[in-house]
Amino acid sequence: MRRRLEIQCEDETRSLGKGSCPPGPVPEGLIRIYSMRFCPYSHRTRLVLKAKGIRHEVVNINLRNKPEWYYTKHPFGQIPVLENSQCQLIYESVITCEYLDDAYPGRRLFPYDPYERARQKMLLELFCKILDYQNTTYFGGDCISMIDYLLWPWFERLDVYGIADCVNHTPALRLWIAAMKQDPTVCALLIDKNIFQGFLNLYFQNNPQAFDFGLP
Repeated sequence: MRRRLEIQCEDETRSLGKGSCPPGPVPEGLIRIYSMRFCPYSHRTRLVLKAKGIRHEVVNINLRNKPEWYYTKHPFGQIPVLENSQCQLIYESVITCEYLDDAYPGRRLFPYDPYERARQKMLLELFCKILDYQNTTYFGGDCISMIDYLLWPWFERLDVYGIADCVNHTPALRLWIAAMKQDPTVCALLIDKNIFQGFLNLYFQNNPQAFDFGLP
């Protein structure tokens, strides 16, 4: 059943680890995302929540020190996971994004046409060559769509990883990156480069405090 569109509720909470109490039931009219602030897979789902204006709450999980109760949300303790007020759980990033697009009205990110929908999924495998071939600004055409949000989290991180120049030989891809940086949804969820670098430094030291880096 399609759910009523709500206004987004963004909440960057501190991560929950072992010994933490599980959150209570999801309030009616909200959907909950179990996430991690720096995870590109969770970033996909948060982009779709933002783009569709879905009212939601964020529960961040400490992936180095996972709460025992979290394995009742995902059998392998992975993120992202969506949970609604009916206690229904949806996981795997592409599946969560498709669910949100289908379940909530408003802006449509995947095309309605079955062929165009399948084509966007195929583009995930061939994105660089296809963008040059299509001669369009975005992977799905002249307007931003689901596939752009599914791909973006990895491109946002290129600069942090020090490999942003790897796209210098692909003019169409550089134009796409520039266009994505103008999108209000992308801008709203951009991660500060210094904060991201601080997270990585602690993460590679196996420091469980990495997941809350930059929070007060």
